[in-house]
Amino acid sequence: MVILRWIIGRIILFFDFIFSPRRPKRAQEEQQQVDASTAHLSLYQLPACPFCVKVRRTMKRGGLNIELKNINKDQTLRQELIEQGGKRTVPCLKIVDEQAQVTWLYESSQINQYLQQFVK
Repeated sequence: MVILRWIIGRIILFFDFIFSPRRPKRAQEEQQQVDASTAHLSLYQLPACPFCVKVRRTMKRGGLNIELKNINKDQTLRQELIEQGGKRTVPCLKIVDEQAQVTWLYESSQINQYLQQFVK
């Protein structure tokens, strides 16, 4: 099962690389504004997870620079996701608002819908 999962993961990463969307071309000032508006976001993810790929493609298509946190490479990130978010499911978008209130958004479709507000 582990070998099959590894092979499928590599196939997903290969196709994501080959068919990766293009980033939009923006003026530097405009991109800085977009980056500032998404600075409070971070995505907990796994590289070969198909739902994480879906969210990362939306991010790239929109030119959104959101911090990616790979929960397989860092045990503290995994623990943070479980303890604060409530479950070890990825993708998970951590949203910190102006009052330092944290919201955890788990479904890839909901995450993509949320990210559309930052695409200009």
